[in-house]
Amino acid sequence: AYQGKVLLVVNVASECGLTKQYEGLEALYETYRERGLEVLGFPSNEFLGQEPGSNEEILAFCRGTFGVQFPMFAKIEVNGEHRHPLYQALIAAQPEAVAPEGSEFLARMTSKGRAPKHPGDILWNFEKFLIARDGTVIQRFSPDTTPEDP
Repeated sequence: AYQGKVLLVVNVASECGLTKQYEGLEALYETYRERGLEVLGFPSNEFLGQEPGSNEEILAFCRGTFGVQFPMFAKIEVNGEHRHPLYQALIAAQPEAVAPEGSEFLARMTSKGRAPKHPGDILWNFEKFLIARDGTVIQRFSPDTTPEDP
């Protein structure tokens, strides 16, 4: 279904300070889907329990609050021994996220005791992976890289 498309894979959460990024993700999807962009949302409850709902509740929240039409998948784990195989492959391809210039997100998380436990771990909700039409993982973006960033 996604072969030959450009994919933006995002681990998402409904009760996060970054949840408003759903608006930008949906705008990207609406603007570029005719040209082959798919935004794929993967809910995860690993970061301070910020995605506690069922898959149905998450979908209803995203559609009702932000008008999300891009594909949303079932809740998964993105870190640890039960990390989903998709995220194993994404992290293997891009072990480090690129942050916006002057970003202090990692330092802020580290100061709060929320640094990644292992190299390559997803730092927080709304980390993004950009995948080319040929399946190459082009880039990994930090959570504070907004969908509107160039």
